[in-house]
Amino acid sequence: MKRSEAMKNLAICLRASLLAAVTLAVPMAYAQDAGVQRPAVQAEAPAAPRAKNVILFLADAAGVATLNGASLMAYGEPLKLHIQQWPHLGLSETSPVDQFVSDSANGMSSIMTGVKTRNGVISQSADAVRGKQDGVPTKTLLEYAEERGLLTGVITSQSIADATPAAAYAHSNDRGKWGEIFPQAFAPRFGDGVDVMFGAGRRKIGEQLTALGTGFDKLARQHRRPIHATLEAVDAKNQRPVVVGDDMDVRAATLKALDILQKSPTGYLLVVEWDAHTDDPREGLENVANFDKLIAEVESRVDLADTLLLFTADHSFGLQVDGGRRGEALLDGYEAWKASGKASGSKDGIVRLKNVLVNDTHTAEEVPALAIGAGAERVRGYFPNTHLFNVMMDAIGWKPDMATGN
Repeated sequence: MKRSEAMKNLAICLRASLLAAVTLAVPMAYAQDAGVQRPAVQAEAPAAPRAKNVILFLADAAGVATLNGASLMAYGEPLKLHIQQWPHLGLSETSPVDQFVSDSANGMSSIMTGVKTRNGVISQSADAVRGKQDGVPTKTLLEYAEERGLLTGVITSQSIADATPAAAYAHSNDRGKWGEIFPQAFAPRFGDGVDVMFGAGRRKIGEQLTALGTGFDKLARQHRRPIHATLEAVDAKNQRPVVVGDDMDVRAATLKALDILQKSPTGYLLVVEWDAHTDDPREGLENVANFDKLIAEVESRVDLADTLLLFTADHSFGLQVDGGRRGEALLDGYEAWKASGKASGSKDGIVRLKNVLVNDTHTAEEVPALAIGAGAERVRGYFPNTHLFNVMMDAIGWKPDMATGN
């Protein structure tokens, strides 16, 4: 072969090799735009780990400013909370269908069902009218878990029949109907109902049950399930305990629930609420700091390879830090405010400390959503709070039942 022909053939081969290399390096859409017809070769992304267990931590009324304030108060520096070190962060929009500002009923129902509703309504569709008309019951994440044989638990610092915990297991057109809400835990639509229930509200729930012709003892006999008044009264052999107390030690309750739920071979769902309203600034911020410590303790006891931990709030609150210096107490002036009698409620709902201002009301801005563990990568960006339902469902690998209102 002549030298000129050999060089010509080499050039042709080089051009062909270069074209092939470009084709492999360019994604399909761009390759087609460039006139290259062969498909791009892309490495398959590794499958995301599937969650066996989900723990939802709900700090009631804990907006971004509340987390910041809790860190400053407890540690004298920002970004010192344990959850603020978690790798996955988003901002969750909380409004109901007809207003800008949410209450706990709509806020938690949206998270638990993936469907926004109206303030005051518990896990029903938006055609509900509070206190007057039922909407369609929207299937909750806890009901999906019960249907599939997971163990379930609901823990709260508040009444076990109040809006946030109730949205996990009940359906009502009025969050105030505690006497109708609480018994739904014993007559579930799916599975055998909540396995572990620890919360407060005993007096008011008891009064409403009595007005409806029933009571704790009667419910307990009907369903062969004791309803205790304290955690200490629960028999160690009882694997489906119910406690409705005058108050609730959230740390002790959560760790006790975890001891039971972690025995499940099929997995579990645990919902834990701790109040974070800052109408009393010290009380609210201390609750957040203590909740954060509990969350760190729980994290140390689970396997993040098969467990999703998710922290968020049902709505925000009117707290702002507008002063302060390192080395000084954030809540300077709190004791004087407490002693003044204004802590029982001021006419304008304003708490004015040296470095902190509280407008005693829910607010409309987005709340933090923080996550770690299996499926946590889905928490990112701005999104409606209904997205968190999908995050938890996707993490476990479930699809919503379209015929159940979701």
